[in-house]
This record gives sequence, C-alpha cells and structure tokens, in this order.
Amino acid sequence: MKNFDITIPTRILFGRDTEKQVGACIREYGFHKVLLHYGGGSVKKNGLLDRVEESLRAEGIEYVELGGVQANPVLSMVRQGIKLCLEEQVDFILAVGGGSVIDSSKAIGDGAGNPEDDVWSYFLKEAAPVHHIPVGVILTLAASGSEMSQSAVLTNEENGLKRGFNSWTHQPLFSICNPELTYTVNKFQTGCGTVDIMMHTLERYFGWSRDSAVTDRIAEGLLKAVIEAGRIADRNPEDYEARASLMWAGSLSHNGLTGLGREFLMQVHQMEHELSGMYPRIAHGAGLSALFCSWSRFVCPAAVERFAQYAVRVWNVEMNFENPMATALAGIQATEDFFKSLQMPVSLEELQVEPEKFQEMADKCTNFGARTLPGIRELGKQEMIQIYQMAYPRR
Repeated sequence: MKNFDITIPTRILFGRDTEKQVGACIREYGFHKVLLHYGGGSVKKNGLLDRVEESLRAEGIEYVELGGVQANPVLSMVRQGIKLCLEEQVDFILAVGGGSVIDSSKAIGDGAGNPEDDVWSYFLKEAAPVHHIPVGVILTLAASGSEMSQSAVLTNEENGLKRGFNSWTHQPLFSICNPELTYTVNKFQTGCGTVDIMMHTLERYFGWSRDSAVTDRIAEGLLKAVIEAGRIADRNPEDYEARASLMWAGSLSHNGLTGLGREFLMQVHQMEHELSGMYPRIAHGAGLSALFCSWSRFVCPAAVERFAQYAVRVWNVEMNFENPMATALAGIQATEDFFKSLQMPVSLEELQVEPEKFQEMADKCTNFGARTLPGIRELGKQEMIQIYQMAYPRR
C-alpha cells in the first residue's frame, strides 16, 4: 500500500428536503452575498430554484444569478461569472446542478479569488490558485462526484481543449444531496451518471500499484452497489433507495476513498476529454462507456490477474485457473453488456466520431508530444490511436 494523505472536509447534508436548509447553512458560515449558479431551465421548471431563493431570502442573504451552464462547461461562462462576482462583491458561490455547474462554480471561485491571474492558466498547470471564493452545492445529478472532490474540468471552446486540475480550493464547503432531486433525470443521463460513477472507481482500481486490499474491497463493494442501483433506477426512476445509492456512491467514488494506497492516472478519462472537448455534444459518461472496454482489452494482457479479480469479485465470473485471461475478458464483456443494458454506447461509431480525428485527439491528449500517460500500460500517441481504433467498430 502506498503512503497517502486524505482529508475530506466537505459537509454532506443528505436526504429528503435538505435543499430547504441551504439559507440557514450559508448563514451559519457567515456569508452575506451569493452567486447562484445553475444550468438550463430544469431547476426553474421543477421549482427547485424558487425553493432555494426562498431559503436565501428567509435568512436575509443577498444573491445574484448566473444560469446557462452547458454540459461540458466552458471557459467563456467562467469568465462571465468571475466578472459578475467581482462587480457584485460576492463572497460565496452556490452551485445548483450537476458536475458541469459545480466545476464551473469552482473555476469561477478560483478566478474571482485571484483576479490578477488568467483562470485558464490553472487548467494548463502554468499557475495555481492561492485564494478562492468558497463553493457550496445543491446536487441534482448523481454522476461526477464533484460535490465532494478537489477536481474541476473545463473546456476552452476557442481551441477545443478540455482540461482539468485538482486543488484544495475546489473542495466544496458543503453539499446538499437530496436523491428526490434526481427523479426527473432522464434515462440517458441516468445511464451516463451510472457509468461515470463506476469509472471514477474503476480507473482507481486499475491503477498500477496493486497492494491495497482494504481499498480493493471498498471499491468492489461500491461497484456492485452501483450496478444494482443503476439497473433499478433505469427501470424505475423514482425508486428512492436506488437513487440514494447512486447519489452517495457518486460522492464516494471521486473523493479519494476508492483509490487510497494506490497509484493511478485516469487514462480513459484523459482520452475521453479529447472526445467531448472536440465534440461538445458527447456526454462525458457516454464517451467513457464508448472507450472503457476497448481500453481494458488493450491493457489487460499487462494485468491479467487484476482484471480476473475484478471479474470474479464484481461480476461473479467463475475463475478459470488454467486460463486467467478468459476470466479477465469475461469481466470486461460483462461490463460492456451492462453498459449496453443501460443503452449506453460501447463504440465511437455510435457517437459518430470520425476516425480521421483520432490522430488529432491523440496529439491533444499527449499535449502535443509533451507527455505520456503512465498506468498498467504506458500510453503514448500511437497507443492512444490504437485504442481509439479498437473503440470504433460497433460491437
């Protein structure tokens, strides 16, 4: 087990009607003026925004609003939010939405806290934020885990680059998680969320440091719970326990818990960022489901025992001791079959990605030759192109 250092200070208010506590919660921390940041019209249509505003007014907290965050949040919106925060002297940012809104809020907090810097320089890792405006969350989509993580991902729409970085400034002060707020999430987005939650754990599980038995069991248990809950929520969107399991698993899958003591770099996430950076119409979870099993088949020969363990413990595949590779491949196939059962894509062809773009995506993913991606098998440009090609045929 590798050394690790973990602190997860985000306060979680979990359960029915918890969003009604947001005004009192913000007042408890002593903030006075809030940027209320959200995405499309759903929070207005379902009355959530009205309930949040009412809670803020009841506690005498001023607020300004900035809506319109899109899936795969963009730099231009962040710059708009930074300007608004500085003009209005905002001292707290409340993200009402899913991962895109939360990541946009985190980036705004970085930029407004350090107005002398260009916020994009943080995502290029040319600088790091020193100060920030704190962020709180009302979660409406179980997927990214951003409500309890130090991660943020942003797309610069001018050059199509999608980049992320981790920072202590990104740790939300609190997150309000009411599973009922996810009842209206459609079938496709529920599937995308289920995939994203699984991937945050799988990418840690298949890191290249192999001796972390307790972490393995935590990860395997979480994966089995998500698979079960994902199936139920797919059939019955208003099953509270299934939605609650997905929401809580989403938080736990990306707060560091499922990777403690292991080394990892999320290779599939890195490669997917080039997909949804180049094609903003592609949902992140859909891009992950289209790539993961091809990546797995590509790297599996370098970690057959690891993939076989996953197959046995998560998918209940019977171990073939004479041919462990057969067991490993059966686990990958079970994962693919599960994604298909949620009507998630398992090829880039389904996402209408042009093969002639693979080289450009690999160039961007290697930062134009400046890096490779370490892991079970190190990935350079040619390896990435091979994986993109493997992911193209419809299975």
